[in-house]
Amino acid sequence: MSALTDHPINTLRPAQNPDQIQLYSFPTPNGIKVGAMLEETGLPYEAHTISIMRDDQLTPEYLALNPNNKIPALIDPNGPNGEMVEIFESGAILIYLAEKSGKFLPADGAARAEVLTWLMWQMGGLGPMLGQFGHFYKFAADKTSDTYAKDRYTGEARRLLGVLDKHLVGKDFVAAGEYTIADLAIWPWLKVIDFYGGEEVLGLGDFAEVQRYLALHLSRPASQKALNIPDRNG
Repeated sequence: MSALTDHPINTLRPAQNPDQIQLYSFPTPNGIKVGAMLEETGLPYEAHTISIMRDDQLTPEYLALNPNNKIPALIDPNGPNGEMVEIFESGAILIYLAEKSGKFLPADGAARAEVLTWLMWQMGGLGPMLGQFGHFYKFAADKTSDTYAKDRYTGEARRLLGVLDKHLVGKDFVAAGEYTIADLAIWPWLKVIDFYGGEEVLGLGDFAEVQRYLALHLSRPASQKALNIPDRNG
């Protein structure tokens, strides 16, 4: 399909400005990171609510865009060479938007490698482990009497917080000495700890650098706006 208006997702969430980037998301950590990136870059976009509370992500229209039935996903009707780009997985979206905008990802060299390293650290470690911690600690607490899963993910989440805390000593940014897509990927997952009610069990008070880092990046105007991009009640 060559036009956004021909895509099945457009029947579920019609675009008002079909020449702009179209974001299909919900303000979970993975959704927030892309919303914040779009706000930081200044790229024109529309945000469409894909409510995971209503199972919008399981509809045929959304599955035509993201067969993995997760948020976020994005369509850029004006991609490279004028071709429409469909993309899912938040890390891949961050890289795409960084390259499109020329912002928040060094063009080459050691700095770029460092940013991508910490981005993948979040994608493969911090995000999944905090997500599993939240599931077993908050959402599945009454579904099993076996504490193995909760203990395992609590321990691994604490280990990863310790890695980050040590790395952040003397630093405001995780890589390249500047705000990058690595930071945009990490801070939303730190923010979700309070939603899980996990500050005490994870011992967040033990990680002063992590707390400082989260407060610093959460205070950015784009970060504050992204906490409700798209409108969760939309």
